Amino acid sequence: MSQKVSIIVPVYNAQKHIKKCLQSILCQSYSNLEILLIDDGSTDSSKQVILEIQKQDQRIVYYQKENSGPGEARNLGIDIATGNYLVFIDSDD
Repeated sequence: MSQKVSIIVPVYNAQKHIKKCLQSILCQSYSNLEILLIDDGSTDSSKQVILEIQKQDQRIVYYQKENSGPGEARNLGIDIATGNYLVFIDSDD
């Protein structure tokens, strides 16, 4: 069994980019992934875009928190990650 990789993606008002970001992650050949999307208080439709894509892939986990910056979002991701390895990706990557 391959090692699980937790991908932590802080999200803040990323409605224009998050779909492409997630598509890029989901089409990777390595499949033992946990994709943690930490919504840092977005005021746009980022949540709706994420929840729609989440219906298609059970590896996507969505968390919403009050805005406190990308560092805090990453730290929350670290706290809740269950993978053997951590990867950080920005929502506009």
